Amino acid sequence: MQHAKRFLQIVDEARRHIEETTVAQVKARLDSGEHFHLVDVREESEWQAGHLPGAIHLGKGVIERDIEAAIPELEAEIVLYCGGGFRSALAAENLQRMGYTRVISMDGGIRGWKEAGFPLEKP
Repeated sequence: MQHAKRFLQIVDEARRHIEETTVAQVKARLDSGEHFHLVDVREESEWQAGHLPGAIHLGKGVIERDIEAAIPELEAEIVLYCGGGFRSALAAENLQRMGYTRVISMDGGIRGWKEAGFPLEKP
């Protein structure tokens, strides 16, 4: 997918202020049973097509509105992902602005997850 120049500029800016992780690191953490909140920020139709095991859905369009009800603890560890790691980076920056202190964006997104051959779930 070819992204617009200005969109990529704001993603690059967000990435300067957030922590990122890799697909392989997230898979290893899931396999080891580590506890963290895994949040899919893609659109509802994308979520319905398949998502990472154990993830919850809070689309980028509503995450700021709904995050406090879903994950009220500001110090909870949250790993966000989207299609490729761009929307999740933007969402991570906003959650940090809201006071969440342990927010991480998964670089590579679900595309990287699929390319690695890792399993998906469907609702």
